[in-house]
Amino acid sequence: MRSRINISVVGCHAEGEIGDVIVGGVLPPAGKTMMERMIAMERDHDHIRQLLICEPRGSVARHVNLIVPAISPDCAAGAIIMEPTEYVPMSGSNTICVATVLLETGMVPMQEPVTRFKLDMPGGIIEVTAHCQDGKCQSVTFRNAPAFAAVLDGVLEVAGHGTMALDIAYGGMFFGIVDAKALGFQVTADEARDLAVLGEKIRKAAREQFPVTHPDFPNVRGVSIVQFAMPFEGSGTVTRNTCIVAPGRSDRSPTGTGTSARMAVLHARGQMAVGDELIHSSIIGSRFVGKILSADQTNGRATIIPQITGRAWITGTHNYMLDPDDPWQAGYMLSDTWGVTPTLKQ
Repeated sequence: MRSRINISVVGCHAEGEIGDVIVGGVLPPAGKTMMERMIAMERDHDHIRQLLICEPRGSVARHVNLIVPAISPDCAAGAIIMEPTEYVPMSGSNTICVATVLLETGMVPMQEPVTRFKLDMPGGIIEVTAHCQDGKCQSVTFRNAPAFAAVLDGVLEVAGHGTMALDIAYGGMFFGIVDAKALGFQVTADEARDLAVLGEKIRKAAREQFPVTHPDFPNVRGVSIVQFAMPFEGSGTVTRNTCIVAPGRSDRSPTGTGTSARMAVLHARGQMAVGDELIHSSIIGSRFVGKILSADQTNGRATIIPQITGRAWITGTHNYMLDPDDPWQAGYMLSDTWGVTPTLKQ
């Protein structure tokens, strides 16, 4: 068997969202910070993402995470998150997958009943607390980087749909948050296609009309994901949402960074306080529990420190190879599943 590569991947999903983890066969990209490494990965080594996420080896529903040595000496490992159309500073479901794989493969020693360690991510250092029993990581709780509301009650024009209210918040990437009920949705599985189509229209309009940029990371700009949120009914109550991941599909998990972003908006409106919880339910009924740990001012912005709790499960292992004669070395995308937006740069 001939192959130009041999990449070892541990399959994993967090509350239904695929977040597979590369554990061998790919060297870490160059960079003095994790953000620099993420940028270098996208610039110089994007063929890895294309190979594993594009067809015929991957799918639009897949994320892939590359484990790399940590730069910060107090972190157990670093990770670079590769999504279908972009590289992101942080992702909740992917963080939960990474933590679970590190523990259950023995890359990070598991201590029962609780293992604590830090992950070096492009968006910041993430503190992980994993609850473990009988060799299984039962759940992962992580302390996220600061989240903040960037736009409240923005007026967005969407072709064919008129104007709608839009909040924009950062929770690890920028989310455009819209009122699902006001738009006629209940966020149920039978609405998935309609939500995906409208979500992509909203995302594209928001990127044109609200050019937000992270104050610390100038390369992180524009709305990446649109969240359809049902009304918040108070701390500790279950609230449905779905986040439309480009190029147009519902996140199967409740979305950890989306939960962080929404808590930032609810805090900015006075609807959530420090210590309050947001139990987010996804379109398939899986749950993350979000909590506001603290509130502060960061670089002149009101910020919160979010905490997210969720679960992940390993699904198997795979070694990916690439025959030199394979005509689809970098894979391909078709509009029947990938839509018409293969990259956020469009």
